[in-house]
Order: sequence, then structure tokens, then C-alpha cells
Amino acid sequence: MNTDMKRRVFLKGSLAAGTMAVAAGAGLLAPQAVLAAWPKSAFKSKAPADALKGVFGSGTTQASDKIKIKAPDIAENGAVVPVTVSSSIPGVESIAIMASNNPTPLVAVFKLGKSTAADVSCRIKMGKTGDVVGVVKAGGKLYAARKSVKVTIGGCGG
Repeated sequence: MNTDMKRRVFLKGSLAAGTMAVAAGAGLLAPQAVLAAWPKSAFKSKAPADALKGVFGSGTTQASDKIKIKAPDIAENGAVVPVTVSSSIPGVESIAIMASNNPTPLVAVFKLGKSTAADVSCRIKMGKTGDVVGVVKAGGKLYAARKSVKVTIGGCGG
């Protein structure tokens, strides 16, 4: 890269950083405006139904075959279990992932936009063998599917 290109990259970066600093200073870019509300009580709940009530307002789910959970049958290390939850239910508003036998079962909640594909992936921690539960909120109702995962080495202090 020649000197002129390095100077241009530096100037562009400086201009972008300066613009962000001015926006933050003017209150246009505040973390509280960008971050979503965190349902702390739901993530600290010990019972799956209580966790769902904390997130969705209801702990009652209906089983659905339109929810697919991709997770290993046997997780060799419970500290890192890859999980994908997808759904073909129309109008999905959000997806929650739970590990039923964890001390705090709620692992993740994804709020989706209207045109967003109902397909989320993450890596979760599982303390012991149990079900991975995918809960989908669509049309004001909660639907769920589960998949059993055997953990050989615990991830939550096990």
C-alpha cells in the first residue's frame, strides 16, 4: 500500500470516529437507546415455566412439529453445545432456547423482525444430559419442540 492510500484510510477512519464521537456527545447514539430490555428475572428463574413467563408472559406451550432443533445427540463437552432452532410457523415474533436440566434453564431469547427468517443458532452450555427446548412465539401463542442431548462432560461446573 502506498503512502497516499495509507493517508486516505487514516483520514476516513478519523472522520468516521469523529462523527461517532459527535453523535454520542449529542445524545443521538446512547447505549440505552440501542440495547433491548433484558428480562433479568427470566434468566435467573430455576423453573422453565417461570422463565417463559418472565419473557413471554405465559409459561404454557403447545407442541409443534413445525419447529426443528439441530443439536448433537451426544455432546462430548457440555461447555460448548451448538444448537440451531428454525421454524416454518408463519409470523414468528421470537425464539427462545432452553436447556431443561440446567440450574437456570433459559439460555437465549431472539426477537425477530417481520421479514426475518425464523432460524437462529448459538452455542449453549449444558450442565448435564437433558432436553434442548426451542420455544417459538407466533400469533400471540407459544409453540415448543424438544431434542434430547446426552452430555458426557458437564459444562456448568460439572
